[in-house]
Amino acid sequence: MEDSLGLVAGRRIALVTNQTGVDARGNSGVELLQRDPRAVRAGVQLVRLFSPEHGIRGGEDRTNLPDEVDARSGLVVHSLYTRETVPPPDSLLRDLDALVFDLQDIGTRTWTYVGVMIYSMRAAARAGIPLIVLDRPNPLGGRAEAPILDAALANPEDPTPERRGQAYALYPTPLRHGMTMGELARLFAAELKIPVELKVVQMRGWRRSMSWEDTGLPWVVPSPSMISPRSALVYPALVAFEGTNVSVGRGTDLPFQRFGAPWMDAERVVDLLRDRTLSGVRFEAERFTPTNPGDNKYGGRSIPGVRIVVEERDRFQAGRVGAAILWALARTSPDSLRVTARTWDLRFGSPAAREALMRGDDPDEIIDRMQGEVVAFQRRVRPYLLY
Repeated sequence: MEDSLGLVAGRRIALVTNQTGVDARGNSGVELLQRDPRAVRAGVQLVRLFSPEHGIRGGEDRTNLPDEVDARSGLVVHSLYTRETVPPPDSLLRDLDALVFDLQDIGTRTWTYVGVMIYSMRAAARAGIPLIVLDRPNPLGGRAEAPILDAALANPEDPTPERRGQAYALYPTPLRHGMTMGELARLFAAELKIPVELKVVQMRGWRRSMSWEDTGLPWVVPSPSMISPRSALVYPALVAFEGTNVSVGRGTDLPFQRFGAPWMDAERVVDLLRDRTLSGVRFEAERFTPTNPGDNKYGGRSIPGVRIVVEERDRFQAGRVGAAILWALARTSPDSLRVTARTWDLRFGSPAAREALMRGDDPDEIIDRMQGEVVAFQRRVRPYLLY
């Protein structure tokens, strides 16, 4: 609004957004582009909206989200989350001059909003219009962490009737990738050879060393279980456990900051994790009761669990912690732990690592062997970085 409004002046545009699309004062990007005097004077014509997984307000935790009318703006919101994440339909882009993208990433490879961006880039290229990415901070900062997604598992292509997409497992990037949405867009445009006219509206004042709290920006909950920057920080350690019979705290006051199951020996798991002297974190045995959990795991049951307490966020290594947790569960409850291999692998990133952890190999050695790939990735993406 201050320095880049000329990109959409006098143009018919659509906006890919949700409740995270706000300015530093919490003002909605939809309202700013539709009603702000600066946008009105510039002749901006916002004609439709597109929403990702969880819907335009971020409160839905189900598939097949319907189109709807946004009551405040009067615009139709076209859902990009049917049985999975899908691209904006070509038919809804033909009358546009530009497509604007404004969604908050959380810095983890499995976040489907990045898939929405890749699909939107291709759709904009097919329509012959520019894609304008309004960049936002990476809540986890600029550090990358193993594992990198196995290339054999990656699928960055648009979904088709014959083959489902993988908006959560797109490209061989680290679990914690350390890039912003704008930087990822530059990377994917080049590496995936997407012939889109890409424009990134850069941030002012963001540094790669920043935590979310350092930005001074309000935390707008991007999905029902991502209730705080702390949940976002621990999320990459636990996201792969969506593919197990372990609760990750959905339906509690600390989603993605605890894990548990009725069969789990929480005290033994804590002892094993403490013995590993993982940096920046401690583990506490507890009991918790999920209430109407979105993953339908153990709703209404009091179960033994472990709380993950991050003490030094700069030393906390989510991928290493996730590996140690799987190793500990496999050692303490091998007959009760159930892992859906492909679901786990698509999120953690490495079938070989899963197999090694479950047979008892040292989790630190497994993660250490992957660090060279992460360093190579950081070197390769350096030309696409903006900050």
